Amino acid sequence: MTETRDDNVTWLTQEAYDRLNAELEHLTGTGRIEIADKIEAAREEGDLRENGGYHAAKEEQGKIEARIAQIQNILRNARVGGAPQKAGTVGPGMTVTIKFVGDDEEVTFLLASREESGAPIDVYSPNSPLGSAINGKKIGETVTYTLPNGRSASVEIIDAVPYGSESS
Repeated sequence: MTETRDDNVTWLTQEAYDRLNAELEHLTGTGRIEIADKIEAAREEGDLRENGGYHAAKEEQGKIEARIAQIQNILRNARVGGAPQKAGTVGPGMTVTIKFVGDDEEVTFLLASREESGAPIDVYSPNSPLGSAINGKKIGETVTYTLPNGRSASVEIIDAVPYGSESS
């Protein structure tokens, strides 16, 4: 999955869209039934104020409902397919290779949303410090950004190609 600069649109690969739909179907069907059964069984154990199983089941129910809402929001704003891509320019949905200045090791990752976590390579969010710093930059550019600990780091962009088109 990739995101564009328009926060209202989430670009999903067909695979990610299908995976999210299946998860939503499970959570709104079987998932809700299973948690309702757990809550009912815990209620039958007696005093709810001191019933750890009941409170755990209610907490799990809250997590399920939050995930349902999250998936519904993603799918409501989803567009299936890839965001417009241009090889050589970093953007969501791109496989990016960088090198930290002063280090010879190259790092390759997919710049995409965490919903694409099933990708066979590491996924970095476009909203992360590194992701937002390199977004829109071109191959050969060096970018300095601030790390969460307050220090700064510089990276050189080595390659940027649409996900799935990288050479093996």
